[in-house]
Amino acid sequence: MATERSSSAVWQGGLKDGKGTISTQSGVLKDQGYSFVSRFENGKGTNPEELIAAAHAGCFSMALSAELEKNGTKGEEVATTAKVILEFVNGAPTVTKIHLTTTAKVPGLDKAKFDEIAKAAKENCPISRLLAAAEITLEATLA
Repeated sequence: MATERSSSAVWQGGLKDGKGTISTQSGVLKDQGYSFVSRFENGKGTNPEELIAAAHAGCFSMALSAELEKNGTKGEEVATTAKVILEFVNGAPTVTKIHLTTTAKVPGLDKAKFDEIAKAAKENCPISRLLAAAEITLEATLA
């Protein structure tokens, strides 16, 4: 079964003085603003890397929940933060690293087994696989 999702972006103007909007098919994001300043500095608005981080955090949390269920355990809660690192490589902006930090409440699971399951989730998460060109690290805490 294939699933198809879409988003759109409109950019007006030059790179540094322009501005754009991003919208999602679901309507959750509708004409959300982004700009050079929101992407490369600390201006108001979203940016592609922030949206990638949100997608990766959400995907990893679901993947970890799936891997826990495969193990016969069920997590009470999985909370994940993804930090996307954008650096200039050979003069070009490049996503070089993504660091996942997750904390999971899983009654009855020991730390060694949890670490093994979290590693499998990182490897099997569809967004991790998509972003494999970047170095993806994981810090997993069992609460």
